[in-house]
Amino acid sequence: HRRGVKSKPCMFLAALSFAYFAKALSGSYMKSTITQLERRFDIPSYLIGIIDGSFEIGNLLVIAFVSHFGAKLHRPKIISIGCVLMSFGTFLIAMPHFINDRYKIETSIRSSVNSTSSLSPCPEGSPESTRTGCERESSVSLWIYVFLGNVLRGIGETPVQPLGISYIDDYTQSENTALYIGCVQTVSIIGPVFGYLLGSLCAKIYVDIGYVDMETVTITPSDARWVGAWWLGYLITGTITLMSAVPFWFLPKSLPMPVDKHDTNCTPEQTRFIKDFPTMEHKFRSEEPADLHQMAKEFVPTLKSLLGNPVYMIYLCVTIIQFNSLIGMVTYKPKYIEQHYGQSASKEPSLFSDCNSGCLCSRREWDPVCGENGITYVSPCLAGCTSSSGAGRNTVFGNCRCVALADTQSGNLTATLGQCPIRESCDKIFPYFLALSVLSSFIISLGGTPGFMLLVRCIKPELKCLALGIHTLATRTLAGIPAPIYFGAIIDTTCLKWGYKTCGGRGACRIYNTTAYRIVYLGLTLGLRTVSFFFCILCFALLKRHVEMEEKNALTDGSAESESLRKEENSSIHCEQFILTLDSSPDRETHL
Repeated sequence: HRRGVKSKPCMFLAALSFAYFAKALSGSYMKSTITQLERRFDIPSYLIGIIDGSFEIGNLLVIAFVSHFGAKLHRPKIISIGCVLMSFGTFLIAMPHFINDRYKIETSIRSSVNSTSSLSPCPEGSPESTRTGCERESSVSLWIYVFLGNVLRGIGETPVQPLGISYIDDYTQSENTALYIGCVQTVSIIGPVFGYLLGSLCAKIYVDIGYVDMETVTITPSDARWVGAWWLGYLITGTITLMSAVPFWFLPKSLPMPVDKHDTNCTPEQTRFIKDFPTMEHKFRSEEPADLHQMAKEFVPTLKSLLGNPVYMIYLCVTIIQFNSLIGMVTYKPKYIEQHYGQSASKEPSLFSDCNSGCLCSRREWDPVCGENGITYVSPCLAGCTSSSGAGRNTVFGNCRCVALADTQSGNLTATLGQCPIRESCDKIFPYFLALSVLSSFIISLGGTPGFMLLVRCIKPELKCLALGIHTLATRTLAGIPAPIYFGAIIDTTCLKWGYKTCGGRGACRIYNTTAYRIVYLGLTLGLRTVSFFFCILCFALLKRHVEMEEKNALTDGSAESESLRKEENSSIHCEQFILTLDSSPDRETHL
């Protein structure tokens, strides 16, 4: 029986670790697919930021109530229900792939060009002729399914952290709590590793694999129009998340409470008595009646008491600013790596020149070709090419006048489909970038467990669960929602070439100014981190003052208690002397 009782916290720890892994896996996979979603639905980065922030909107809707009421209900089952909702939300995100038409590549290269021939300098037909079926396509915005699915993921994720951490803190030895929380967070760090790895694998698979003949696909994964099988990873992560819900359903509402968390009113004799008997070694947490009306009446006073704690409020400000930096950085890191380390030198600044002036090329076209000179051109038309040979992705364009003018060679220089390979210098620098990223992530993670311990120790025990919930609520609302949006809007300002939708209007960005991207992306991240450090200093000062006051109060209380004991002893002595006097008096009855 005792072995079974002791194994329950370990079972909950294992289940919570798996749930943390599952939610980190799906969350990081979501981050890794933002570029694929942006291309698939032809939307700019700021709109992708709104979709990414919808997860936090789901948290915002229910987190305060889950944290307050959930602590007094069956916490493991609530976490289980949350995992089920997360999985359903993940499946909903993948739904547009199964109800949408096949992906149409934005291209100006005609499919009839399948052999050596002369290319017309003008595109066939007028721009209006390409708008067939526009009303039907524009009437449905399928990214809404992704938005709603991410909201549902956010709702389901809500109870995992506050209820899980508070459950561990309630039913584990005080000296082991930090270790267990650290174990959970360590396992959750593994989730993003597999999430980004899964995202990388799915990105190499064409989005409509199994539905189209891959020989007819003229682009490669290095092309800015390539869309990977983004939906496949959501099916995998949704299944794993659903599996994580199972163990919580079989865990009890409460576990045996450790001896060091018993009621402090117990006398030493009572404590020794409990320890001497195995069946009484633990005391179960008292079950509170689920009086929702009473809990609702206590909510506002409890919230005021929590927000009146200055150490808690400053810590909240620190984490909000740091989460703005972290979330914005993580959301657009895959895009940053792709643009900064995966792009070659491109001719954007001067699209038109004498070499292509007679071609009547369109600015809106995006059919990148790589010239023999190592320069990527926006389209074969803008490269001055007048002939082609081959078919599909093996098409080669010849007589490219712009390529010849930019190169010292002479003759019939050619261009091939797709962007030029990345520069060797990028290959050499990228490992250093990864090493610095790992080092910075390690340094940032060092404050995770101490931060949680500070959070739960600087407040009253009865406010612990609500404090965790409000902390998560604030970071989701003031960091998780706005950070991806304003990071995306600022990144959009560095776009060099926008894609255009079939029905007209701006679509997704095809290529960015990598220098400007680097400055705004890293500069904004660093600026937010710097501001948070000033709040950290203020937090440490308040914490030091709080500790000094506690020590002073403890000394004062100790002196007062000693004086009270001394007076009680004196009073007891006088009382005993008075009683002895009465007992020894001959006329005792008179005195009485």
